[in-house]
Amino acid sequence: MSQTQTRPAAGDPAPDFAMATDGGGQVSLSDFKGQPLVLYFYPKDDTSGCTKEAQAFRDAKAAFDELGVTIVGVSKDSVKKHDTFKEKYELNFPLGSDPEGAVCEAYGVWVEKSMYGRTYMGIERSTFLIDGAGVVAKAWRKVKVAGHAEAVLDAARQLKGAS
Repeated sequence: MSQTQTRPAAGDPAPDFAMATDGGGQVSLSDFKGQPLVLYFYPKDDTSGCTKEAQAFRDAKAAFDELGVTIVGVSKDSVKKHDTFKEKYELNFPLGSDPEGAVCEAYGVWVEKSMYGRTYMGIERSTFLIDGAGVVAKAWRKVKVAGHAEAVLDAARQLKGAS
């Protein structure tokens, strides 16, 4: 992570973004003006933790829909890999492709990681709940998958209750 990299927190304006999605689509922050958004970053399609996280958001999507909250997953994987991942696990929300890492950098999730004594750069599993005005309502960093989608749903309920 560069020293100048931002790490948006609750109360900060959400960094603007635009990126390609699975299925040949496009998604940008302005698409969600007036409605809340869950923007979650994950390291890699079709790995065990990322698959479990995606399935949890998939399974909770109806509850998010009832609140008018959209879910978008983001990784550096290609649109083609997203298409395969989405089809394999019947994911019901868009997956944004950020191959150059611009969105990851903007949200401060492209960080130095360490495994087995080796350091490398990678995506820190993180989630941002962004309100309809484009402000970060809540940020989760170094996410543990178990129970995470439920925690985000609870925060979305609180956000909707406050509006």
